[in-house]
Amino acid sequence: MNNSSQTRADLGTIGLAARERAHTVLHEVLDRGRPLDEVLATDKRFSRLNDRDRAFARNLVATTLRRLGQIDALIADCLDKPLPPSAAAARNALRIGICQILFLDTQTHAAVDTAVTLAAKRGPEQFKGLVNAILRRIVRAGEAEILEAFPEVLNVPEWLWKSWFASFGEDTAMAIAARHVQTPPIDFTVRGDAADVDGWAARLGGERIGQCSVRMAHAGDIAALEGFDDGVWWVQDASAALPAQVLLSAVAASAASGFRVADLCAAPGGKTAQLAAAGLDVTAVDVSGPRLGTLRENLTRLKMTADVVEADVLSWKPSAPFDAILLDAPCSATGTIRRHPDIPHLKTAADVTHQTDLQRKFLDHAAEMLEPGGVIVYSVCSLQESEGPGQIEALLKRNEALQIDPVEPAEVPDFDACITPAGALRVTPAHLADKGGADGFYIARLRKIDTP
Repeated sequence: MNNSSQTRADLGTIGLAARERAHTVLHEVLDRGRPLDEVLATDKRFSRLNDRDRAFARNLVATTLRRLGQIDALIADCLDKPLPPSAAAARNALRIGICQILFLDTQTHAAVDTAVTLAAKRGPEQFKGLVNAILRRIVRAGEAEILEAFPEVLNVPEWLWKSWFASFGEDTAMAIAARHVQTPPIDFTVRGDAADVDGWAARLGGERIGQCSVRMAHAGDIAALEGFDDGVWWVQDASAALPAQVLLSAVAASAASGFRVADLCAAPGGKTAQLAAAGLDVTAVDVSGPRLGTLRENLTRLKMTADVVEADVLSWKPSAPFDAILLDAPCSATGTIRRHPDIPHLKTAADVTHQTDLQRKFLDHAAEMLEPGGVIVYSVCSLQESEGPGQIEALLKRNEALQIDPVEPAEVPDFDACITPAGALRVTPAHLADKGGADGFYIARLRKIDTP
């Protein structure tokens, strides 16, 4: 955020560099189709920004992506004809200019001047006059009038909106769209019992969510917080903690030393940590070497151990069946849009179909690796029907050895309202809206029975 006392020259030396990086990152995501996290991790100029400018650039990109439907509809409304492909740089300059004017606490003259400068620098220069005219028109129109004419639902691609409307109804679909434009809080999973969680909530100035999570609106430098170096807690959305929580609840009575559990598609390791903290013999399997590197680093900080295996789950076979399996399957990740605002702009309905086919194979293979009487928990951070309820309904029809083990309300405090009639959990970002929402998840617990 720029100070109103700064001169235009100040903005040129202090503010333009951050906006240039935001412009580049936006180009990489929207014009080249690269995931936002990947771009931010590999852009060396972005990493060299000072802390303030880097935070500003990150927030500018994230907010622009969250509000892109509204922003692009507004741009189209200001044009007599669509911008040509050669105006891609000007379009992105317009996007970040509009974002600052309408959605960030930025001085309007700074937003306009830097957007025009970017349009001229990134070229062609012929579009800088158009950028200037559109932004000044928006400033004159006023925020309230514009937002009334361009509602938040425009930020949801049509294919996603139709699927959410069909699954949840209009009110919940609208609530999901509203939650996706808000910056999410930070959740930590705390090892230990309820008293430990309450104690760390008090120490960190947060609030307890569910069974094992502490929520903070603003965490700042996470590594500098009390408890980080000691491995007392780890970053994990409260919804993401539910799959392991549901598994542990089912096996608590029999989970003595030597109880073998597989965490399939395990990286980056939040769920592995939950299982290891409970004293289980955990095998963490993932195909990604770099992500498993992160898992190992996390386990080292947390002072936990697990058998880490780099392998394609679909071709990997254990030496013996497992007592329990947690399958956090690859998915469209549409439940995590509030944390990953690039998803609606990079994913399509075809991606959901592909993931659904892959999940079916993962489930069938996981069932083969499970001991009779064992428990399997299937989870996806997706809101899509075919990846959640539809997937499990199809599984139960083709595998008579599996049956639903219903989740009970006492197992999932703060999330009991998300239990479906079939006994699974279906969390949407609209849940816990008064406390900052939650990532969307579908979680089903099944038990393998002995068959004649």
